[in-house]
Amino acid sequence: MTLLAFETSCDETGAAVVRNGVILSNVIASQIALHADYGGVVPELAAREHLRNLPIVAHAAMEQAHVPAAQMDALAATRGPGLPTALLVGFKAAQSLAFALRKPFIGIHHHEAHLYSPWIRGNPPTAVFEDFQPNVSLVVSGGHTLLVRVDSEFRHRVLGSTLDDAAGECFDKTGKLLGLPYPAGPQIARLAAQGNPNAFDFPRPLIHDAADDFSFSGLKTSV
Repeated sequence: MTLLAFETSCDETGAAVVRNGVILSNVIASQIALHADYGGVVPELAAREHLRNLPIVAHAAMEQAHVPAAQMDALAATRGPGLPTALLVGFKAAQSLAFALRKPFIGIHHHEAHLYSPWIRGNPPTAVFEDFQPNVSLVVSGGHTLLVRVDSEFRHRVLGSTLDDAAGECFDKTGKLLGLPYPAGPQIARLAAQGNPNAFDFPRPLIHDAADDFSFSGLKTSV
């Protein structure tokens, strides 16, 4: 099966062609420079940029893979979670193309894509599950922080999640408070490596709680 897949959940426009688990092409247009002046992602700007970039990125992905749209067996796109206006661009584009080509459409859960990405390896990148082992995965992003038990291929359950802010959001907001450029994560990591880990006693909520949940709002308040 050959798929053309779109990703527009946040500030990157992505398109890939995948055949039987082998990634034939993977093209990404970043929006970091666009949002840098605002210190974070502006949803409406992100959606407009996706509208501008998606046709270009999709065409490039098909050209690199040497597979035209008519030869796709199905279309796929991120269905969530993510920024609603941004998600809508890729989701509706893939749905419309699937309808026009009379091909199936597959909505992909953003977190599931993260969970199984470690099994993509090699050159060309290929999804390989022969050596899959049950595991507990930590999924961290700008909008979500999850602890997930993965029992087998595509069978998993959430053990815990953030009760307020996501870890990535905490980094971005803290960076903005400190006057650091966006994205703040790499800057904070660089400064932390040079700093004194005992200089401040930041809160570590829920570490003695029986549940497997997280909380990062107190850390932002402390900063």
